[in-house]
Amino acid sequence: MTSALEEQVILVEADDRPTGTMGKLEAHRRGALHRALSVFGFDAQGRLLLQQRAPGKYHSGGLWTNTCCSHPRPGEDTAAAAGRRLREEMGMNFPVTPAFTFLYRADFPNGLIEHELDHVFFGVCTGEPQPDPTEVSAWRYITLPDLAAEAAAHPERFTAWLAICLPEVIRRRA
Repeated sequence: MTSALEEQVILVEADDRPTGTMGKLEAHRRGALHRALSVFGFDAQGRLLLQQRAPGKYHSGGLWTNTCCSHPRPGEDTAAAAGRRLREEMGMNFPVTPAFTFLYRADFPNGLIEHELDHVFFGVCTGEPQPDPTEVSAWRYITLPDLAAEAAAHPERFTAWLAICLPEVIRRRA
């Protein structure tokens, strides 16, 4: 079985055209642009399900982020990958729909670089999260206005990609 850090990511151009594959850790060491996904799951009241990344994650451990974030595998449909990672990370299964994409680059203190074309999906959460403790250390629901206020007051508590895409999430959910 391949470890999470040995998995391959899909390298892409800015227009999402695939150019090859690379090991996930190597792509993050080199800052190679690759395809990613972020799921924003909302409950029936419109609150966002946040997860706190497990402290042992290779970067951004202990930070709060969207419901689920990952990378599709080579040959895997991005929406299917979003569903797979929801099950693996959060122990949840609910339909997701594409919302938007964004490109970002973030450099981390440990020398790793996130350079991703991120496909964002929205969905309505069903059931109680049953997270994998190696992926997620905590979870909570929060309204988007409360999240925006908290992220502005304490940006160090949140992942770089969440801070970057949150204004667009709020705009599209308004």
